[in-house]
Amino acid sequence: MKIYAHNDPDSLRTRSHPWIDSDSSPTHRYYNFRTSPELIRSSLEDMQKWSRYPATETFYRLLEWINGAESVFESNDSTFSGAAANTSKQSSQRLQCSGRLMILYRDLSVNTAPAQIGWLTNAAAHALGRIDPEFKSGAIGATILPVRFITLPGPAARQDGQQLMLSFWAWGENEPEVMANLDRTFTNITAVLRRLSDAIRHPPPATVSND
Repeated sequence: MKIYAHNDPDSLRTRSHPWIDSDSSPTHRYYNFRTSPELIRSSLEDMQKWSRYPATETFYRLLEWINGAESVFESNDSTFSGAAANTSKQSSQRLQCSGRLMILYRDLSVNTAPAQIGWLTNAAAHALGRIDPEFKSGAIGATILPVRFITLPGPAARQDGQQLMLSFWAWGENEPEVMANLDRTFTNITAVLRRLSDAIRHPPPATVSND
């Protein structure tokens, strides 16, 4: 699966967590999926339009896991654009779909440590590049975004942190093919994030030298 550092034009703009409204649409609102997981299936209008495809259910389950009790992460934003004419140079196939998923540590203070976000980004990129090497019809872009965690105590400087944005694309010659490749892309993302979460929750025991 293709993975690369993605330069998003909005990546230098500091976001807030939690955010109140969206610059792209006044109808977009922040929902806390950790406390209200039922909203995952009722509030994501971008995905509801494509509910006839398995990829939508895979994405819902990914969000439910990320924001559930077994995960060390959470997500505070996602977008999706369904199958349309391909405008990407990454593939020669006729159609594409794209979107993004924001990932942050549930312990918000960890997001203020650049080394922790750097580890997450590098580990995710490495694992995504290796998990499905024969798959060429999906891609992931990794971007680190500045965030101000306004619920953390202390002065504003102590609230400054980062989060990981995973942009995703899938391609195909027709709509069902695009959505099947998107489903495969979501399945790969799920497997990688689960692996990273488990590694954080259950780190290997430290080795003791006898020297």
